[in-house]
Amino acid sequence: MPEPAARPPDLGMLAGRLLFAVQRELFTALSAEGFSDLSPRHGAVLAYLEPDGSRATELARRSGRRKQVIGAMVDELETLGYVERRPDPGDRRAKLVCPTARGNAMISASTRILAELEDRHAGRLGRAEYERFKRTLAEVTEQQRVYAGP
Repeated sequence: MPEPAARPPDLGMLAGRLLFAVQRELFTALSAEGFSDLSPRHGAVLAYLEPDGSRATELARRSGRRKQVIGAMVDELETLGYVERRPDPGDRRAKLVCPTARGNAMISASTRILAELEDRHAGRLGRAEYERFKRTLAEVTEQQRVYAGP
């Protein structure tokens, strides 16, 4: 059996390297723009938050995190001023997690930073090849989520 360092990276290693490198670039850029109080773990809420708000259960489902973890992150983000809880107009028993003005500013900055990152990769690979890569990665990701279960 080859030494671990000599083996080509497997899917998990590649996915982890990509995730950590994207997070490092994104959160470094966000910090430079005045959002230094955020960390990559907050992405489980902020990346999936709808403009009009999202239920915590939906954030948990979309991010693949447990509802309790999402609840703790929402508490942190509420304290930091990025989100607020509001009654869900469709169900008075439920709450929506909604972005505040600061949250919307951060989401706009994040969207711009990630678009620049993607444009850089598309420029290097070619737009069509990059779009094929993203479609394939999305398909592999979804199939893995289906196989692994909730």
